[in-house]
This record gives sequence, C-alpha cells and structure tokens, in this order.
Amino acid sequence: MLPAPRRKGRVSFQERIESNLRDAMRGRRTLERDTLRMVLADLKNQRIQEGHDLTESEELAVIGRAVKTRKESARQYAEAKRSDLEQRELDEIAVIEGYLPTQLGEDEVRSIIKAVVEEEGLVGKQDLGRLMKVLMARHRGEIDGGSARALAAEFLV
Repeated sequence: MLPAPRRKGRVSFQERIESNLRDAMRGRRTLERDTLRMVLADLKNQRIQEGHDLTESEELAVIGRAVKTRKESARQYAEAKRSDLEQRELDEIAVIEGYLPTQLGEDEVRSIIKAVVEEEGLVGKQDLGRLMKVLMARHRGEIDGGSARALAAEFLV
C-alpha cells in the first residue's frame, strides 16, 4: 500500500498530533497518549462525515469542540464534587490546548470588537449576529465565542 500523499508546506494538525502521540507512547505518558488518541478519533470521524480531507479551519473546529466538551465535563464533575475526574478533564484540556492558536486577551478582543463595530457601522442589539459572524470569520480559534458575545453586547446598545 502506498503512503498517504503529503501536503507541501505546512504540517496538518493531524500529522502533528500523530507525531506527538508516538512520542507520548515512547515516553509512557498515558494521559497525553489517551487524550491524543481521542482527538485523532474525533478528527477521523469528522473526515469520514465530511467525505474529504479536513481543512485547517475544520481541524481547528474539531479540536476546539474537544476542548469545549471537556470544559463542560469538568464543570459537571466539579458540581458533583468529583475532583479526581474534574482534574483529569482539566489535564486533558491542557494537552489539547497546545494545538490551538493562543487565545487573545480581553483587551485585544475589545479593540477588535470596537474596530469591527466602527468598520461595519453596527449600532444596536439587532446587529449582534452580524458582528459575531464577522468576528468569528476573522478570528476563529483566537477568540472564545461566548466571551466575545458578552463583550460585544457592551458595544451594541
């Protein structure tokens, strides 16, 4: 069987994760190994569902969803006073977040929102959807949608 064709230029998230998975297996780092295996399974499932190789933004979306579900699980474990399981989820989040672009700080997000509001001429709460669409199109992966929505609501009165 022939090896899969390699893309010229950038290394995909999947290739990076596979490489790091091999390193984790060699180093006997079970948490990292198990977490990366789950993320690879998510990427593979998404690729099968889409019917084509994933683009970088699609890979980012899958990885972002993995973090989001683990954050929700950690919150539920905290409410149930299961600190052991909560800590495991938080540790998995730390592993996965290494593959995401760094999140912008609140001040940076505010300045971006302000610029988009002025640029697009947005004024009222009815424009919140348009603002979020533009924000997420330009800064997907760099901005958390939930916190951006809360900050955006301050600008649109």
